[in-house]
Amino acid sequence: MPIDYSLTLVADADFFKKIAVPGASGRDLLGIVDAAVQGGVTVVQLRAKALPFREFLDLGLRAADRLAGTGVPLIINDRIDIALACGADGVHLGQEDMPLAAARKILGGARIIGISVNTVEEARAAEAGGADYVGAGPAFATATKETALPVLGPEGIRSIKRAIRIPVVAIGGINAGNAAALADSGADGIAVISGILVAPDARRAAEDLRKAYKR
Repeated sequence: MPIDYSLTLVADADFFKKIAVPGASGRDLLGIVDAAVQGGVTVVQLRAKALPFREFLDLGLRAADRLAGTGVPLIINDRIDIALACGADGVHLGQEDMPLAAARKILGGARIIGISVNTVEEARAAEAGGADYVGAGPAFATATKETALPVLGPEGIRSIKRAIRIPVVAIGGINAGNAAALADSGADGIAVISGILVAPDARRAAEDLRKAYKR
């Protein structure tokens, strides 16, 4: 089945732990995932680089249970073992993670594999290697994830989109105020972390992002 990449929530457990207010009502990560899906999120990517294996697996299993029946795919960031163990729909890999060919050999052809890219060359390599989509960024300056990579801007996203045929999901510094520029650049979707995780109303934030990204 074709995947709707229009709005991905990157549910980053490490980032959320830093910004969460202890004891605040409704501020658990999976509760926010639920609300964001109700607001129109079409893909959930679960990221938890600092969590021990068992905690990440427990989070992945609970996320998979929450998303069952919604039609929203669950993508696990980096950890192929977690993705397999919790029955996720796929993985998202960075340039320094397991090589795409090895990941495909383990996961088979049925699961989704996304690759982070910052250049046209990386995007072409990902497509040639059999990636299902690329996450291109940072689209705009962002404080959510430390990176020395150059900001692409809408024109950089446009260049990557023109160079490949697989879907391009823009990520980094995206909000309701700049999402339309990425739609105009040809991006097949946007991926958001802080734009939803720090919002007081995750459902409303997702709705606003969907409206802003009208493609």
